[in-house]
Amino acid sequence: MEMFFQQLLNGLTVGGVYSLVALGLTLVYGILHVPNFAHGAFYMSGAFAGYYLMAKLGLNYWLAMAGAAAIVAAISMLTQRLVFHPLRNAPELHDMIAAIGVLLFLEAGAQALFGADFHRMPTPYGQIVEVFGLTAPLQRLLIIAGAFGLMVLLHLFLNHTVVGSTIIAMAQNRDGAALVGIDATRVTLLVFAISGALAAIAAVLYAPINLVYPAMGNLVITKAFVIIILGGMGSFPGAIVGGLIIGMAESFGGFYFSTDYKDIIAFVLLVVILSFRPQGLFTAKGAR
Repeated sequence: MEMFFQQLLNGLTVGGVYSLVALGLTLVYGILHVPNFAHGAFYMSGAFAGYYLMAKLGLNYWLAMAGAAAIVAAISMLTQRLVFHPLRNAPELHDMIAAIGVLLFLEAGAQALFGADFHRMPTPYGQIVEVFGLTAPLQRLLIIAGAFGLMVLLHLFLNHTVVGSTIIAMAQNRDGAALVGIDATRVTLLVFAISGALAAIAAVLYAPINLVYPAMGNLVITKAFVIIILGGMGSFPGAIVGGLIIGMAESFGGFYFSTDYKDIIAFVLLVVILSFRPQGLFTAKGAR
């Protein structure tokens, strides 16, 4: 029973990170209706930004996290203005190719600046704590609390603020939102900023128990795409539930079967679930 709860904790940790990344991806997809393959590079950039701010500049963990979120939000907005905005009337394939180009550019930039080596991000929360008779690294508990806290804040922001309502309106009907006076350019920039900040925060939360390296975003973004397809393209609840399903499946599958097949489980689940529900678990209806 103790090992069961330990794997449950691990699943919540990984699932929370996946859900945050998938939520940012879903936000951008809701506006552009194009998969943003560059999102994995934003995740990687957040990890490197946090690592640099902590290890090189000596900032504390929370300031480094805030700084990384601001840096990646700025990179994300620049990407929208310099890459996606000029292609707004082009075929969707052009956006996808451009996103892959941004991914490769940011990965090459990170490798040029930091090298191809693996880096370990320091954390002030490396101690082991006991919760309900179970021992767990404090950083894992911080990841769970931070990830789910951000999900709640994002839900409240989208559903209970005027700005959030404009984002939902844009996601539901871009042309209709423009007709009622919503500034599509400003909302799109805001969405990219939020998306980039979520990816950066997820990376800084997870990096202390993982490693920081230029290609770290590739597997994460692949699983994020699996999650949003699994949950339903454009569905916010689907991104959260899908992330938790994949996180739990990887944790329990790796423990009861083999860690060698841990990364395959997400794709097996995708095939199985879509065989019964081709539209995904949820239907996209804005943020609700």
